[in-house]
Amino acid sequence: MSDATTDPQARLTHDQVLEAGLDDWRKVLDRLKARFRTGDFATGVALVDRIGAAADEADHHPDVSLTYPEVIVTLSSHDVGGITSRDIDLARRISGFAAELGAEADTSGLTELEPALDTSGDGRLGDFYAALLGAESGPGGVVDASGQVPAVWFQTPPGPDDPRGAELPPQDPEQRWHLDVWVPHDEGERRLAAVLAAGGRLVSDAEAPSYWVVEDADGNRSCICTPLDRG
Repeated sequence: MSDATTDPQARLTHDQVLEAGLDDWRKVLDRLKARFRTGDFATGVALVDRIGAAADEADHHPDVSLTYPEVIVTLSSHDVGGITSRDIDLARRISGFAAELGAEADTSGLTELEPALDTSGDGRLGDFYAALLGAESGPGGVVDASGQVPAVWFQTPPGPDDPRGAELPPQDPEQRWHLDVWVPHDEGERRLAAVLAAGGRLVSDAEAPSYWVVEDADGNRSCICTPLDRG
C-alpha cells in the first residue's frame, strides 16, 4: 500500500478511493457518501447507533441523515479538506454494520449540490450571504458548518478570451446563479440522460466527463459535475 493510503493525514485521490474497493460508497465532491435502504425506522436507528459507537471509538465522526426508509452517511476528514484513510476505514465498518442489519446499499442518485454565483470572486459578497444563510464566509464562498444549507461559492465568469467560455454559446445576461450538481464517477452520463429526457438541453460536453453544461427550457444553465479528469 502507498503511504497516502495509510497516512491518516494524507488526502486520497479519486483513483485511490476507487482502489479501496468500497462498493457501497462513492466519492461525491470531496466526500465519501453512502445510502443504506433500511426499510423501517427501527433498523435505521440501530444502524445509526452502531455508527455512533464506531465513530466515537475512532474519534472520527461522519454526518448521518436518518429518515424512515434510509440512512445516508457522509464521510470527510475536515482537518485536511478531503478523504483520508480514516474515512476508508470507517466506511468499511459502516458497510459491515449495514450488512449485519440487512440494510441494502444503494448508490444511485447520490448527490451534492453547490449553488454558484457569477461575480468578481473578490469576497465582497461573502459577509452578506454568510449573514443571510447563518453561515460563515471563507475563501471563495460561504460554508454552513451545521450542514443545514449547501455551501455557496463565487465564480468569476469567463471573459471573452477565457478558454472556459470558448465552447459555450452566449448566456442570458440575467442569469448569475447556477447549480453545480456533483454526482459519483459512474452517475454523470445517467444523470445527463435523465435531464435530456426531462426536456433539458445539452449546452456543452467539451469538458466531459469532468462536467456537462445543461440548460432548462427557459435557458437557465447548470453543470453536472463528476470527480473524473480533475488531476
